[in-house]
Formats: sequence, structure tokens, C-alpha cells
Amino acid sequence: VQLVESGGGLVQAGGSLRLSCAASGIILRINAMGWYRQAPGKQRELVATITRGGYTNYADSVKGRFSISRDNAKNTVYLQMNSLKAEDTAVYYCNADVMYYSGTADNSWGQGTLVTVSS
Repeated sequence: VQLVESGGGLVQAGGSLRLSCAASGIILRINAMGWYRQAPGKQRELVATITRGGYTNYADSVKGRFSISRDNAKNTVYLQMNSLKAEDTAVYYCNADVMYYSGTADNSWGQGTLVTVSS
């Protein structure tokens, strides 16, 4: 599977961005999907996850500001980011638990998209 993120960029503090991640390939099903981020000099951290059924989980730092959603028909996950802060600056990575017709499963990552929030 290939995960391709889009929607990153430069935004002023208080602004909004919407990230998208589309999965392509011969896929039976995608179970959990999520967004992670890695700021310079820091470890990669969870931002938000969503199950196939729509159950969501958020990092405390983004609760009330970010919203994760998905379109199962399009194998796509979204991250709506509002009220952005300088500390949200990071490379954002898409993650997906993928099942294939062969019966195998895999956890895959996208290449990342940079979000820069200017203060």
C-alpha cells in the first residue's frame, strides 16, 4: 500500500489546515488509521486515531482543536486542524493498519507532510 499525505504548509497561529491521506493499492480493508507528528529534535507522537467504525482518540494537546475523520470508500483519512499553535509545528505522518486479499496484514506509514505554524 502507498499512503500519500497532502495539505501541509505554512499558517499563522490561530489558523486552520486540513490534512488528507489517501491509501492506494490492492487492499482488502483498512482498519485503524491515524496521524502522528514529529517536531524537530523530538520523538514521533500520536496525534489522533480513528477505527474503521469511527471511534476516535486524541492526544490531550490537540483535543478540542483537531478533528480526525475518514472515508472508507476512498481509503482516505483527514485531519482538520483549527486554532493552530506554534507548538503544532511538525512533520505529520499518516498511519494505517492494512489487510490484503492474501490474508496478510501490515502497518504502513506515509512520507510525511510539513506543517509550520508561525507565531
